[in-house]
Amino acid sequence: MQTITKPWLSIVGIGEDGWDGLSKAARVSVESADRIYGGARHLAFAPPGAAVRCAWKSPLSQSIDEIVQEHRGVCAVAVLASGDPMLHGVGPLLTRRLDAAEYRVIPNISAFSLACARLGWPVAETTLLSLVHEPVESIVRSLAPSQRLIVYSRDRSSPEAVVRILRQYGLGQSRVTIFERLGGSAEKRADLIVAEWISGEFADLNLIAIDCVAEPDTRSLSLVPGLPDDAFDSDGQLTKREVRAATLSRLAPLPGQLLWDVGAGTGTIGIEWMRVHRSCRCIAFEQREDRAERIKLNANQLGVPGLQVIVGSAPSTFERQERPDAIFLGGGVTVPGLLEACWERLSTGGRLVANTVTVAGEASLAGWQTRYGGDLTRIAISRAAYIGEKLAWRPLSPITQLAAVKR
Repeated sequence: MQTITKPWLSIVGIGEDGWDGLSKAARVSVESADRIYGGARHLAFAPPGAAVRCAWKSPLSQSIDEIVQEHRGVCAVAVLASGDPMLHGVGPLLTRRLDAAEYRVIPNISAFSLACARLGWPVAETTLLSLVHEPVESIVRSLAPSQRLIVYSRDRSSPEAVVRILRQYGLGQSRVTIFERLGGSAEKRADLIVAEWISGEFADLNLIAIDCVAEPDTRSLSLVPGLPDDAFDSDGQLTKREVRAATLSRLAPLPGQLLWDVGAGTGTIGIEWMRVHRSCRCIAFEQREDRAERIKLNANQLGVPGLQVIVGSAPSTFERQERPDAIFLGGGVTVPGLLEACWERLSTGGRLVANTVTVAGEASLAGWQTRYGGDLTRIAISRAAYIGEKLAWRPLSPITQLAAVKR
């Protein structure tokens, strides 16, 4: 393939102040383009000219493919995007597919920075979330006392949906500011306390700022693995809190990595894996339909609605799935060939962790460890509980755990 050394693509950030808010370099890039891509609102900001105007197609990937496959190095293309195109914008979708010499990005001030400036919030201490392509439940993971959040809305319904979530999770005293058309001549803001808000009408282009205040009896959930057992809806079959924390420590989640949770049951391991970092992903494999639905419910309630659930028997359900960075096998260690199938699909450097409570399962893990290596650990936990009027230790079923790294 011919190497392209001259930029043919300009990715230009534009704010609500439109053409007047662009730098000279940004204007020249747009005016000299043969084709201009953007949303209808952005294209309306561009002055009349000879360039072909192309509104984004749905899904957006169609337009991205068109730009890269049909116009790459052939004509000058300008893309108009909101604020800073590299911040929750179209920029990364394009730049990931091109060499750095092929494009230039001319950012504008982002709505995130503008909102922080209006509120006097330090940008480095404020969390940015987006509902543009995520369900509203995705904000749950970030809800904690004294946290400041900026949320990009999907449309005019987003503020009410966010307020509903804040009430549901015990943050009714939180202070919320809703900005409309931020940075433009029609900019408006509404300040409210969640518990006092009844309803409101907002423009589709809005942004929500949240100063989280928890009510006195609110139980805030940490991102550190080992959530209370009752944080999950279950049929009684779940990996217990202490075992979960020990298991996640051996799975060692890292940003951007993918976990396979095989025989996911209630979904506790995959959910806690995804809560560690917003970019962590999980595919949960579960053969029972009722448990699969419970996994989805728990994932939504605990702020990781992106968890993917595949219903069916492993390892047949592994076909055509992305190779994982870690696999947890919480059940089925005695199923012939299942451990070996997990190990074969694991990426080099990936981690395999398998737990069992049965003698047969322990024998299976011991045999596998003899052939492939790894660590075997016995986890024995007792919880204090009353017998009559006195505390006594009640042991949980001991867990045998295999942890191995694929070299």
